[in-house]
Amino acid sequence: MDVRKVRPGAGAEWLLGGFVLLRRSPLGLGLLGAIFGVLAAAVALVATRSSQTFVVAELVMLLLGPLLVAGMVYAAREVDEGRAATPGQLLQGLREGKASRLLATLLPQIGAALLIALLVVVVIGPDNMQQMAQAMEKLQGQANPDPELMRQIPAGRVLLLVFLAIVIGVGAGFFTFLAVPDMMFTEHGAFAAMGRSFRACVNNVPALIVFYLLLMVSLVALLFAVNIIGLVVRLLAGDQAMQVVVQVLLMAVLMPVLTGAMYHAWKSLLGVGAPRPPTGIEV
Repeated sequence: MDVRKVRPGAGAEWLLGGFVLLRRSPLGLGLLGAIFGVLAAAVALVATRSSQTFVVAELVMLLLGPLLVAGMVYAAREVDEGRAATPGQLLQGLREGKASRLLATLLPQIGAALLIALLVVVVIGPDNMQQMAQAMEKLQGQANPDPELMRQIPAGRVLLLVFLAIVIGVGAGFFTFLAVPDMMFTEHGAFAAMGRSFRACVNNVPALIVFYLLLMVSLVALLFAVNIIGLVVRLLAGDQAMQVVVQVLLMAVLMPVLTGAMYHAWKSLLGVGAPRPPTGIEV
């Protein structure tokens, strides 16, 4: 009874709402996204130096992820209500004592990863996995792929595995898409918030399809733009500088838009009061 059903076009409103919030506070929200990008770039740089340090850095980033996303969702509401976005808001969930429930949102992702790993063994099979690995290794050194080696790859099973992995990943995402704002802006616990998020997403699949399709189109356009800038940086400062700049610029735009869209989706489907389109757009 606490979940609203919206029309498919609402998915476009959520994404546009994220862009509107970034337009209102390009420096504030952009800085928060850039900080996320700097941390991700640092992990990537660590990977080139030490595999052991990389594992530790990846674990730290994994644990920080839900807290940083929650902070950016909180900042999105601050901007929406006419206040400023500041770097200190990134750890708002920690200050409010909600770290443990935010970290619980990792459970669906971990469960999905384990299930996909199990499906790899079940669908592909150990023998086929070994045969496929050998074929792929031989194909890497060939300019013209050998048809015999290509036939050793079980294409049908691979496609089935990819399809199942997408379904499992989307299902896991349903548990967390609205759970973070629901925990930040209400007193719901982790499992109650994830349950509400899953019900809301299942009841509004058409809106989510519209949202994710438009998000992918926006991501392609964003990647094209930042890579052009990255190529200029590469000419001036080299490959490593290009990778850092591309990562930071991408996150500076993508994270505010995505978390702003999550906030608008939460308002539309679970938030208190009647949902309204984001100010600054026509729908």
